[in-house]
Amino acid sequence: MKTYRIELQKFKSAANSAQRGTVSLRFDALVLPQKAAGDDEPAREPASVMEMSEADARVLLSLLKKQLADFDGRKPKSRF
Repeated sequence: MKTYRIELQKFKSAANSAQRGTVSLRFDALVLPQKAAGDDEPAREPASVMEMSEADARVLLSLLKKQLADFDGRKPKSRF
């Protein structure tokens, strides 16, 4: 399995699809293959890593909260 290091550069937009129940985020990122663990490094499970600044993480959180609120707004209200 190949692993990658994903460096987030900039968020562009967020949208959701009620039909598919998905949230789509558009962003610029640098995607680089992650080096395999060498003899001097401990073995670790294959995983991809996405790194972002605190500011970008706050933007991501804000976008996700808005998109999830939009999903909740489309759900029918319970009558109980």
